[in-house]
Amino acid sequence: MNDGTIQHTKLDGITDYIAALDTLCKLARHDLYIFEKNYDGLGFNTEARYTTLHNFLLTNPAHRLFVLAHDTHYLSTLCPRMMMLLRQFGTSMFIYQTPKSLQYISEPFSVADEANYVRRFHFDDPRGILGQKDPENARVLKARFMEMWTVSHPAVSSTKLGL
Repeated sequence: MNDGTIQHTKLDGITDYIAALDTLCKLARHDLYIFEKNYDGLGFNTEARYTTLHNFLLTNPAHRLFVLAHDTHYLSTLCPRMMMLLRQFGTSMFIYQTPKSLQYISEPFSVADEANYVRRFHFDDPRGILGQKDPENARVLKARFMEMWTVSHPAVSSTKLGL
């Protein structure tokens, strides 16, 4: 396989999906866009994912991590590692919540650098696909993410006061 070959990997369960998210986070070189229902049970509070995201944000101050959720309760109250990242990298990491008008969207997806992505078919279905070196599909997902992002609002503060 040459370096520019599109690669699709079928995901058959939650374990595959979590591993694909780990792979995607490691592939990110500039920007990482992640959309999930609530992030619970997807490895965002593990030490390994924290280390990967920490290194990604630390490597270059221009790197950006965009986190979008229908419900941010898990991230803000039960995911201390993501909150540590937000406190340390508050100018490079953002956590937004979708408005009620977008709560019908039920297909989680993540995009790294307009070239790689992970997507599932539904929040309740762990099957999905990891696409690598697939800029056409990655750009479509990123555009969808940005449409959602522009109508969403900041939901988690990097300060403890939140004032």
